[in-house]
Amino acid sequence: MNLPDTNELLLQQSAGVLSITLNNPKARNAMSLGMVKEIMTVFEAIRENREFRVVVIRGAEGNFCAGGNIKDMSRAKALGKTSDKDPIFDLNRAFGHMITLVNAAPQVVITLLEGAVLGGGFGLACIADIAIADKNCQFGIPETSLGIPPAQIAPFVVKRIGLTQARRLVLTGARFNGEEALKLGVVHFATASSEEMEELMQAQISQVKRCAPNANAVTKEIILNVGIIEHEALLDDAARKFASALQGGEGPEGTLAFVEKRLPAWAQ
Repeated sequence: MNLPDTNELLLQQSAGVLSITLNNPKARNAMSLGMVKEIMTVFEAIRENREFRVVVIRGAEGNFCAGGNIKDMSRAKALGKTSDKDPIFDLNRAFGHMITLVNAAPQVVITLLEGAVLGGGFGLACIADIAIADKNCQFGIPETSLGIPPAQIAPFVVKRIGLTQARRLVLTGARFNGEEALKLGVVHFATASSEEMEELMQAQISQVKRCAPNANAVTKEIILNVGIIEHEALLDDAARKFASALQGGEGPEGTLAFVEKRLPAWAQ
């Protein structure tokens, strides 16, 4: 498909995989408002496209993302003195809209985490379906040490690792490496080299491609609604989705492939 034009993202598509590279290496890929809007535009463009099975997010030149762009914050602060609106609120809230959109993407989202994984970058790591980290990369939520709260990422950190660990991390600004991130449950894998990270990513992509794309999208929707939709209503909705898939979706092909001892169409 034709992807949106971007200035702060590098986009590459191949064999059902969309690779998104955060491309502001001079600032360790800190996210500007422009980058945030571009990420949203890309994910909105592919939302209904099941040709893309996986989205890989990484950072350019050895860093994932060092958080928010300080220059944008300074501009918003200055603009706020001459405007009836609150540009600081708008700037911060835009990141929340973006991370919520990425979190709910029907595709499987993989993050490759190297170098700095701080602030907003940490937030992106926390909404990855599969997070792969270099064992030496540096994680942290430094906002409180700068006199501000990690306003938009805190809820996602709590959902990722639980309230007990989240309280410690956000209230101390602690820094830790990829091995500790693995122990905390922030990431699923910690790797010792870029080659190992690449091989592991390819292995995960191969496993994802064994699963039906719409079944993955529906399953992701169900699990993300746990604790949000009332329990019985959630199970009712899940049963309707199950029936739909089995009767006329990917289910007939999947069950027939199983009986015939062959790979289903989406896995070939």
